[in-house]
Amino acid sequence: MSTIESQEIKSLRDAVAALGRRHGRDHDRQTLWGEAAKLGYLGVNLPEEYGGGGGGMAELSIVLEELGAAGCPLLMMIVSPAICGTVIARFGTDAQKQKWLPGLADGSLTMAFGITEPDAGSNSHRITTTARRDGDGWVLTGRKVFVSGVDIADATLIVGRTEDARTGSLKPCLFIVDRDAEGFGRSQIDMELRAQEKQFELVLDDVRLPADALVGDEDAGLLQLFAGLNPERIMTAAFAIGMGRYALDRAVDYAKTRQVWKAPIGAHQAIAHPLAQAHIELELARLMMQKAAALYDAGDDVGAGEAANMAKYAAGEACVKAVDQAVHTLGGNGLTREYGLASLVTAARVSRIAPVSREMILNYVSHQSLGLPKSY
Repeated sequence: MSTIESQEIKSLRDAVAALGRRHGRDHDRQTLWGEAAKLGYLGVNLPEEYGGGGGGMAELSIVLEELGAAGCPLLMMIVSPAICGTVIARFGTDAQKQKWLPGLADGSLTMAFGITEPDAGSNSHRITTTARRDGDGWVLTGRKVFVSGVDIADATLIVGRTEDARTGSLKPCLFIVDRDAEGFGRSQIDMELRAQEKQFELVLDDVRLPADALVGDEDAGLLQLFAGLNPERIMTAAFAIGMGRYALDRAVDYAKTRQVWKAPIGAHQAIAHPLAQAHIELELARLMMQKAAALYDAGDDVGAGEAANMAKYAAGEACVKAVDQAVHTLGGNGLTREYGLASLVTAARVSRIAPVSREMILNYVSHQSLGLPKSY
């Protein structure tokens, strides 16, 4: 999949692809995480002064895409270096940066991210996890669901709400909660999705936090939140594109060799054309992802917001179609464990649902980009 990229970016892509091929579909997550960290890939977006690569979302999204294309995506890359690392690098105190960024960069520390709640869905204004001041610190109370990798994370970046002293209204704020904090409970959600990273429900029962658990300015609110959500969407697009490429590659290899009549099935347009369409749509989604990453890395948060949402939408749709066509190309073999595609049918749907549904992205584009009135 060729794109217009610098030689440095191409070299990064080739190196990560080689790493992915060495580990493959049946990889051990911890081993791959450690090797990717040692090679500097996990922290490629973080500042050099804290042990990172000094790059941005353009580089980090390539790492995830290429690992995904090799069948071994690292889901926690979306959360730990992309969301949490970016937020702390941009808004954290010097002490928070010193404490967390070197470990996030070299993979020795991992951070989860908790925003979704059982009763809030896509409406962030209904988040009920609240933080109230208690002397010099905070007390955090609430629930979160579908939080990835809490069992392997050293801390979780929690989105809560504090009361604005001037208006009395609630505003979003971000807090770092250590995994062993008293009152911080977790329970694993039983998922049918095949993934090495587990999903959890969190309960924060009057969790007492020190003053320095607050990340950034208490009054920055949505600015800090979206500093993490835009990278989340860009990285979700990378995750989906990588998965789609993996499925497409398996289908193309099969179509080149599987022969039923006189020629390989890939010679028939009923097989070839849908695979070609899948390739085109993955390429288009990647271009939008690259645009979103470039805008974000350039500091254009508004432009990146639109592009990141579009990239996530396009990648999710392209991924689902690529996986579906791959399974269909292989027929019955597409549902066997040997070929490793059937589990992707469920996994591909994640890119349509999380971290924001395609319907909410269409809402965003309709009223933010097109200026149409809101329906909610």
